[in-house]
Amino acid sequence: MTRAPDFVSLNGPDNVGKTTHLVRLAERWDSFQPLGAIHEHDPEPWARVAVGGYARWWFETSTTVELTEMLLAGHAKRAAARETGRTGLLDRGLPMLLAVAAATCVVKDGLTVGEAFKTVTGIAGARATTAETSILLLPSSDAERSYAITSAREVRPWTGIYPEYQKTLHAVLLRQVDHGVFTAVVDCEGRSLNDVHADLIARLGLSQPTNGRPR
Repeated sequence: MTRAPDFVSLNGPDNVGKTTHLVRLAERWDSFQPLGAIHEHDPEPWARVAVGGYARWWFETSTTVELTEMLLAGHAKRAAARETGRTGLLDRGLPMLLAVAAATCVVKDGLTVGEAFKTVTGIAGARATTAETSILLLPSSDAERSYAITSAREVRPWTGIYPEYQKTLHAVLLRQVDHGVFTAVVDCEGRSLNDVHADLIARLGLSQPTNGRPR
C-alpha cells in the first residue's frame, strides 16, 4: 500500500465477523483508528427513537427519508472523528448504510430492490460517494445460503419482520456486488477466521507492519 486510505470499512450482514476483524486490524497496526459504528458518534437521535421501541420505529413509524438521513448524519460525524494521518476503521461504511436503508425500504414500503436503491441514493445525493476502501465480508455468494449461515449463529431466533429484512439485506448486498460497489469482496463460506483475515489483509494490500504501521 503506497498510501494508507483515510477510511477502511468492513461490511456485511449480522454475524459475519466484522467486529472481530476490525479488532484484529486495530491491534496489528497503530496507524489504524477504530471509529466503530455510527450510533456511537451520534447517540441522541438513536436513543430518542428507541424510547417507543426501536424495531417499531425502524420498520413501522420511520420514513425512508428519516432513516436514511439519520444514517448519513451519524456517518458524517464518525468520519469527522478521524485523526489526521490515521486510517479510520469503520464498522459498516457508507455502502453498507445505503444497503441497510434500501433493504428496510423494500420490506417496509413494498418497493423492488431497484426502486429502493433509487429512492435511497436520491435522498443521499452527493453524499452517496465516498473515498473509503470498502470490504464486504460475505457469508456465501448465494443469498438464501448466506441468510441460513448468519441466522444459525444467532443466539435467539430472529422473529417478526427481521428474518424478511435480513434475507432482503443479503440480496441487496449481492446486487451491490454485481454493480461493483465494494472495493473488494471476501467470501467467508467454509473458511476459518484466520484464513478470512489473511485474505482481508491481502485485499487491503497490507504487508507486515513496520513500527506498527502498514507498508
